[in-house]
Amino acid sequence: MKRNSLSSFSISLWLLFTAVMLQAVESAKGKYAHMLFNELFEDYSNALRPVEDTDQVLNVTLQITLSQIKDMDERNQILSAYLWIRQSWVDDDFSEPVNTNVVLRYDGKITWDAPAITKSSCVVDVSYFPFDSQQCNLTFGSWTYNGNQVDIVNSLDSGDLSDFVEDVEWEIHGMPAVKNVITYGCCSEPYPDVTFTLILKRKSSFYIFNLLLPCILISFLAPLGFYLPADSGEKVSLGVTVLLALTVFQLMVAEIMPPSENVPLIGKYYIATMTMITASTALTIIIMNLHHCGSEAKPVPQWARVVILDYMSKIFFVYDVGENCTSPKREKEEERKLEGDDGCERRHKVVRSHLSNNRNDDCDLKEKLNGNLHKSYGVHGENVRETVNCCSCYKMLIKNIEYIANCVRDHKANRAKGIEWKKVAKVMDRFFMWIFFIMVFFMSVLIIGKAA
Repeated sequence: MKRNSLSSFSISLWLLFTAVMLQAVESAKGKYAHMLFNELFEDYSNALRPVEDTDQVLNVTLQITLSQIKDMDERNQILSAYLWIRQSWVDDDFSEPVNTNVVLRYDGKITWDAPAITKSSCVVDVSYFPFDSQQCNLTFGSWTYNGNQVDIVNSLDSGDLSDFVEDVEWEIHGMPAVKNVITYGCCSEPYPDVTFTLILKRKSSFYIFNLLLPCILISFLAPLGFYLPADSGEKVSLGVTVLLALTVFQLMVAEIMPPSENVPLIGKYYIATMTMITASTALTIIIMNLHHCGSEAKPVPQWARVVILDYMSKIFFVYDVGENCTSPKREKEEERKLEGDDGCERRHKVVRSHLSNNRNDDCDLKEKLNGNLHKSYGVHGENVRETVNCCSCYKMLIKNIEYIANCVRDHKANRAKGIEWKKVAKVMDRFFMWIFFIMVFFMSVLIIGKAA
């Protein structure tokens, strides 16, 4: 039992001795490291360039790693990006508010990696929005030292994109680096810089489905206004509604784009479509006036009869008003009715011509009536006079019938005149409908072709 107690006591002493020795080693290590640091930086001054000769140039190697694009503000033309900036030089000090450790090699080479969120001005060209590409320059250089004091050298021919996080709106097509040496008018010394050109391609799917396709679908409604019947009263209201809808989309695009002289492609499409809809609405009003020409209007000109009613109506398959909506049975009934009316009119013409030939020959009429009545019924003298008076009543009746027939004929002529004007309006509606459909189609193909 004493032997077990002695073993436990020995182990405890050994552990205590080990802990004390480790603490002493760590303390000595920190002391010697502090002494080494003080010895290395005994004569070091961060106010001077780390060169032995003041005329010697300090070479700084620069490398940029693009991590993420935070924002691309087209309206204010500012690009915000998240970068890693790596600078390497020999025994130098960089004054920066961000406290970041540097890597110091035994030969005095220092490597300093620091994250940075940069905001750079970028000239945005929105001429082909939303199918545009942008080039933004990131320039790194010293504004304190000239090229005879500090020279900047790019480590690679382009920025490092291996750690880039994919952006939802932009695609990166490269980040080439170019070294520039500029001599300003104020100073004779050169000032070098390294410019990284960030090549961006916009992902247009969002704008196609939210701005472009609705506009295309709405613009196809404008030609359909010509297909609406003129009596529906909705032709002009449809054009005005479509125009207001496109105005809303135009305002949405204007809020995104910078106020520049370059009108974006989608803006040009909106303006062209709005102009087309305005023209279609104006033409609809003119055609409606033609449609509602009544009996007081002038007859259709001869050239309009030949060009519009004879040729264009066949090309655009335009029938008479109500003809294409009539069933075959109804058409046959209408034809028989018209034939019956023509037969009655022909019989009326025969009777009227016969009576008009004998209107001035009262004596012959009296003799004929007297002879016929005497031969048939034995009527003489006074009865003949009564018969002639009855004939005068027939003449008055025929005269009234002729007046009614003339009124009906004039009414039919006026009605035919209105029907002709309505057919002219219908042909013009179909003509402009196809014209505007072709215009909308080619405009849509043109803007979609830019996406390809």
